[in-house]
Amino acid sequence: MADITVQIASLEHKKYAEEICKEMEESAKVRGTGIAKRDPEYIRKKMEEGKAIIAVTNDGRFAGFCYIETWDHGKFVSNSGLIVVPEFRKFGLATKIKKKAFELTRQKYPNAKLFGLTTSAAVMKINSDLGYRPVTFAELTDDDDFWKGCQGCVNYEVLMSKNRKMCFCTGMLYDPHEKKQEKWDFIKKSAIWERWQNFKTKWLFKIFEKEKEKEQNTITIK
Repeated sequence: MADITVQIASLEHKKYAEEICKEMEESAKVRGTGIAKRDPEYIRKKMEEGKAIIAVTNDGRFAGFCYIETWDHGKFVSNSGLIVVPEFRKFGLATKIKKKAFELTRQKYPNAKLFGLTTSAAVMKINSDLGYRPVTFAELTDDDDFWKGCQGCVNYEVLMSKNRKMCFCTGMLYDPHEKKQEKWDFIKKSAIWERWQNFKTKWLFKIFEKEKEKEQNTITIK
């Protein structure tokens, strides 16, 4: 693999904004969601604010990216849009980017709770190594602007049908005031999580389809 530098994005990296957005969109399509789609200008703004991490090869190729978003006036922070270009995957680059983003976030917002939503076992592993733990959605931000970001996801109707209390994603949280708590070991508990994820997916689909069918029948009767 080419030599890659993982660093805080700056003005010189704004030229990669469109490529980053395109990669986010393609990655979202592969995962079957639309959450990751962003506007290039938004990405450039994150770079200007020093709230993004970028990975670039020694010959100038874009390799990966992640950025910081704040919610509830800085009480909650998320490291969003984590992507790695396909040819640079499986070399631990995602872990390096996420770790750098985590460190930057802790510097900028030392008292904030870091959180995220994911359906990826790989991301769960990275997060757990950083000190995150799985939580219910009730422990995450109630900032409407955050949840509006889910509108591009194909599962948005499911989320809203559950009043934003549950969806196919797993919520994860890092609370700086819980440092003394036992670390959540994803390796030991991954099998349990996968079984729960499979059960939750089937259960949510079943409930959602029943609700849609009931709604359709009500409309037909009227």
